[in-house]
This record gives sequence, structure tokens and C-alpha cells, in this order.
Amino acid sequence: MPRELNPRKHGPAAAARHAAVVLVLSAALWAGGAAAQAPAAERPAATYWVYVGAESADLLHRVRFGPDGAEVEKTIPAGLLPTETEGPHGLRVDAAGKYLHVTTGHGLPFGQYWKYALGPDTLVGAPVALGDFPATLDVTPDGLYAFVVNFNLHGEHVPSSISVVYTPENTEVERITTCTMPHGARMNPAGTSLYSACMMDDQLVELDTNLFRVARRFSVRVGQEGAIEEPHDAAMHAQHMQDTAHAMRHDMEQGEMTAPTCSPTWAEPSTDGRWVYVACNKANTILQIDAADWTLERTLETGTAPYNLAATPDGRRLVATLKKQAAVQVFDLATGESLAIMPSTTTVTHGVVVSPDSRYAFVSVEGVGAEPGKVDIYDLGTFELVASVEVGQQAGGIAFWKMETS
Repeated sequence: MPRELNPRKHGPAAAARHAAVVLVLSAALWAGGAAAQAPAAERPAATYWVYVGAESADLLHRVRFGPDGAEVEKTIPAGLLPTETEGPHGLRVDAAGKYLHVTTGHGLPFGQYWKYALGPDTLVGAPVALGDFPATLDVTPDGLYAFVVNFNLHGEHVPSSISVVYTPENTEVERITTCTMPHGARMNPAGTSLYSACMMDDQLVELDTNLFRVARRFSVRVGQEGAIEEPHDAAMHAQHMQDTAHAMRHDMEQGEMTAPTCSPTWAEPSTDGRWVYVACNKANTILQIDAADWTLERTLETGTAPYNLAATPDGRRLVATLKKQAAVQVFDLATGESLAIMPSTTTVTHGVVVSPDSRYAFVSVEGVGAEPGKVDIYDLGTFELVASVEVGQQAGGIAFWKMETS
């Protein structure tokens, strides 16, 4: 597929004509059906499996992609309440590939954490109730702890929390107040720090996963990017969060809340832990932050509404979903150049994971209303859509399970 042209190099008119060609060619790849396949010469030599959650259907799907194409291999019901949409939202496979960790965002009234044995896909232990609307989660490298952001989608815009679950017993052992509408949490490779985005506070929060406390904060507000001083004393920190909540309630009552300018939705550490990439959903940018110096290194310009991010395991590229543009964008991390913008097969592009060989990006796309969700699969070498399969409504959380070579 032709690559995206840089308007600065080739001029805006040429870039626009080129983009139109890219969109037409990409559409042609999948127009033939819900499971369009790559040409025989481009078929993968390995087989890949991912899990995706269909939030409005209360389903988990296991999707298989290999030399024979892509298919939904298995569908697992999620939730316990037949009259309630519980909404599987966050999915994560532990480093050992043994368990699938899932959050459901809804309930009576709170969401829950669930653990499934991969392969048989059976529930392990009882689910545990967490805070308001549990969303993204990540798991420590040893698989012992899951950190879950309580997004609090429907509540007041006041500081919410991150729940810490001891996974062998499915027990919540700590709930750490962090910020307003925490979202998009990912751990550094060492598992020592969890980074999460604060959509309403325009902040990046670093959590110490050993001490279960906030270590640092970074302002991602446009024009005010930089470190935020964090009280080191626990009592001072608690008082600070209480004062912040009180001030926010007052501002809400008076109609004086400051609108976010970045509205970050995802925090993605680099594969070596040196950088943290933050998706500014409102500003159409990705911020590259130095994890050691806690300074802004670079700003990448994106398409409309970057939402979720995934760094390729080889550290060379960053893949971003563009939620409002119904597309996926790929960046060269050495140069910061946008390599391609690839259209999705339906609207509301959501999550992304990359295969261990850095070859394929698996992208969940929600759809609207009664439309089925999709899992779109892109070749990151050619920037082609190579397969797309239908899943349940509002496909969101997506997790990579395993790759096998024949």
C-alpha cells in the first residue's frame, strides 16, 4: 500500500491526493466481505491468537489469525447478571500466558475483576468488586498483582482510584486515589512503575507498584507540560487529594471547571522503559516523556482523536488508534515520522495490540448501535489490512495471547 506523504515535503495538494488513493486502496482490501484475507504471497507463516471484549454484548472472543486467514475461534459469555449489561472492558494476558485478566465496567453498582484460565477459558475463582467503572488494567511481570483504573465514567468529576488486586486469591488489597477519570494504564517493562492518564485533570500519573502510592505527576496540559510537585508525606498527600476533590465539587457546582486541553486517554511506556508516550485525545498529539528526567522530549502530531497506543516489541514503531477518524496511525520512533494512516473497517476505532514479532497490529473497532464490532489486522511491514473479523457489539479491550510457528 502507498505510504502517507508528508505535506511539508510534498505539498498539501499532493499529500491530499495521495491520502485519497490510500483510503480507496485500503477500502478495496476489505470490501469483499467481513473476513477479507491477504494475498497468498503475504499470508503469515505463524499463527496468532488474541482475545477481545464485546462490551455491549457481554462476550469475550478468541480470534485466531494464521496462514488460512482469521476467524473467531471461540466465544465466552462474560458477567453473571442476565438482566444487566456488565460490559467487559479491560483485557490483559499475564507474561506467562496462563491467565486472561478482565474487568467489567458495570454492575450493581460497581464493576468487577475476573480471571480466566487461557485455553479452556474457564473462570478461576469468584470475581471481585472494585470501584466505579473499572477499565484498563495491567499485570506485574510475575503475575501476582493486577492494577486496575476505576474510570468512574458516570460519576462526579472528582478524584478516583486505582485498585490493586492480588491475583492468586482474587482479592483487592489496596485502592489508591490518583486523579479524575484515570484511564489507559500500562506498566514499564520492569514492572516497577504503572503509568496512567487522567482525562479530566490533564495529568500523567506514575504509581510505585512496590509501595502502592503515587510517585510522580506530569502535567500534559497544552502549553504547560512538565513535572508537578507531589507531596511526599502520606498525610499531606491525603489532605491534598481531599482538598482537590472539594475544590472540584465547588467548581462543578459553580460551573467553573477548567476544560482539559489534552484529555489524555493512554500511557504507553517504551519497550526499554526510557520513554512514556501519552495520547492527547483532544489535542491530536502524542507526547513523548523522558521517564528518568520527567521532561517532555517530543510531540508527535496525529490524526483525529488518538485513543490507545501500542509500541512494537522491537521498539521501532508506535501504533495509535484514531477513535474519531476510524483509522490507525503508525509512527517511526527513531524519527517521529508518521509512516501510514490506515482506515478501519467500521467506526469508533478502539484498542490495539502488536504481535511479538512486531509484524501485525490487531485493532478492535467498536461500531455503532447494533452494528457488529470488528477486529482488524494490519501488516506493519506493508501497512495493509490483511484480515478483518466480526465480533460482538462495541469491541473494546483487546489482549494478545500467543504466537506459534509451524
